[in-house]
Amino acid sequence: LCSFCSSAYVPKTEAGHCKWAEVLKDLERIQTSKDIDVSLYTANADEDVKCLEFVMRCFFLETEEIIQECRIKNCSKTQDVWNIWKNGNESFEKNKLSSTKSEKCKECEEYEEKNFTEFVQNFVKVIQRDCK
Repeated sequence: LCSFCSSAYVPKTEAGHCKWAEVLKDLERIQTSKDIDVSLYTANADEDVKCLEFVMRCFFLETEEIIQECRIKNCSKTQDVWNIWKNGNESFEKNKLSSTKSEKCKECEEYEEKNFTEFVQNFVKVIQRDCK
């Protein structure tokens, strides 16, 4: 996907540590980015708890769109976005879907499209819910 990205990526998982802590840090770094202007399918932070895993997958899937946008525009935060995507995918590979999809859970494309800022804010809220 990105030749210069892999060298700077270091997966971090510490016992008793929220598995999304690094993602949260990267989200905070990109939150104020002015050069990312993209509409993304954005799940609500208060989705049914049974759907949390699917909601997380949708957020990580949408980060691929941000990576594409950053490639085109050469964003200042490309590395941070790449780290978010990489951390998310690695975590999901290690932890195969533990829940079966409930009828209540939406497909990613069923969520409303929101701007980048709202997307990041909701992503942060969902991660914080998962990390409690």
